[in-house]
Amino acid sequence: MMTNPPSNPIIQKEVSRRRSFAIISHPDAGKTTLTEKLLLYAGAIQIAGSVKARKASRHATSDWMEIEKQRGISVASSVMQMEYRDCIINLLDTPGHQDFSEDTYRVLTAVDSALMVIDAANGVEAQTKRLIEVCRARHTPMITFINKMDREVKRPLDLIDEIETALGMSVVPMTWPVGMGKSFAGVIDIASSQMRLFKAGEDRIGNQPNTSISIHDTVLANKLGDSLQTALSEVELVQGAMPSFDQAAFLAGKQSPVFFGSAINNFGVQEILNTLVELAPAPKSRQTLQREVMPSEKNFSAVVFKIQANMDPAHRDRVAFLRICSGYFERGMRLKISRNGKEIRTNNALSFLSQRRDILDEAFPGDIIGIPNHGLLQLGDTLTEGEKLQFTGLPFFAPEIFKMVETADPLRTKQLRDGLMQLGEEGAIQVFKPLIGGQMLLGAFGQLQFEVVAHRLKSEYNAEVRLLPARYSISRWVSSANPLVLKKFIQENSHRISEDVVGAPVFLAAHKSELDVAQQLWKEVEFHALREHAGLVFQKDLVNE
Repeated sequence: MMTNPPSNPIIQKEVSRRRSFAIISHPDAGKTTLTEKLLLYAGAIQIAGSVKARKASRHATSDWMEIEKQRGISVASSVMQMEYRDCIINLLDTPGHQDFSEDTYRVLTAVDSALMVIDAANGVEAQTKRLIEVCRARHTPMITFINKMDREVKRPLDLIDEIETALGMSVVPMTWPVGMGKSFAGVIDIASSQMRLFKAGEDRIGNQPNTSISIHDTVLANKLGDSLQTALSEVELVQGAMPSFDQAAFLAGKQSPVFFGSAINNFGVQEILNTLVELAPAPKSRQTLQREVMPSEKNFSAVVFKIQANMDPAHRDRVAFLRICSGYFERGMRLKISRNGKEIRTNNALSFLSQRRDILDEAFPGDIIGIPNHGLLQLGDTLTEGEKLQFTGLPFFAPEIFKMVETADPLRTKQLRDGLMQLGEEGAIQVFKPLIGGQMLLGAFGQLQFEVVAHRLKSEYNAEVRLLPARYSISRWVSSANPLVLKKFIQENSHRISEDVVGAPVFLAAHKSELDVAQQLWKEVEFHALREHAGLVFQKDLVNE
């Protein structure tokens, strides 16, 4: 129990210091590299891991899972906290691969802003567009970073036009590149008329001299020649054609500041950090089914947006990641799960720098903390000091690909069952238990999810599995205002009904025609392509049937 909880003004002061954001991008846009460099600039780490050279001894700090190190991709969200300019920054690095988009969607519910990374050679790509739609639907403020300017890329003006079209909102360049590829010389800070010069390959931050210089400097003009003049002409054109930066429009998710740079060479990274501190929003109020929750309230509340199994394989642990929404957290305080009223202890609460974990003594709204648990907490759970609340907006989407799973060794059946239950609880894949027949079903959005789960079952649970084709291609959660109708529907369609990891009934169909027939015959049953959280609040209006 808390001995002396802080007053509201102290909580409000701590809230104003918090910045929580997620980094989103298409695969290979440089998101993980930028994450490393942000940590480097903030002083959270001393050396950046090699993201590309996976045979080397270093790996990206934010990629901790064994399969990530082997394949050089991010398949799990990472959480990192750092301090910069008297602000506490909670940075969430999301999977870039589209097969893991559901995890990314859930992470976006836990942050107050997003940093979108664009590959300057490829522009706005497919996965980026999907994530943009999620941010727009939630009115999440977005900062845009155009990466890889040290390569031969698209013209800056073309990139700006492409991003503005894709975002469906105005964009405001805050910096502008001088040259590209081998002739890339740095970026102009438009507001200050200063140019920051960079050298390719620089990897150390602390001892770098101040390399900013006025864009009107004659030595600079002589050195850079036409490339500087071209950049200045483009800046003049942009300033004349685009609106000025509007903080209110940015916070409403209607305008995005744009920065150019090269994360691998530290070009433009510090500008991003400064922008997060100066412009990105502090934690805001959040909606529950019962009421609006203000961050400065004295009473604690938090929501589970992510569960990760086996972060420490030696201890077979499961960590629930909580976004604190209000009040003050103190290690050891007793919290209740609103879903079932059960109480949990918090003596081992954790803060994170990716795989590095530290015992946490206190935390405030906007912070991300970890609670080790053994299946007690579920995705979407709300924790409070006693008030019954349920935060909204945590999505679970109906999967599009299905596989039957069986163990290669019948003696490992228990390990397979335990592994599937835990991986299902963390949302790595959706697990379905048929009402008739004992063979478990896996549902996913891409083939890579199956490969990762099979790898993790073998490496983390010592359960080698075979994944077999399943006849299903469509799933829908089912509900009804009339419990007797739902019970009868499940009984008469038991060969097509499974339960998901929280026991919610799911209708499975091989073809869309089977779903259409069921909907026509059972008018009182609702079929949902989205389940919002463990409390089974379905949102039909969010589903694109």
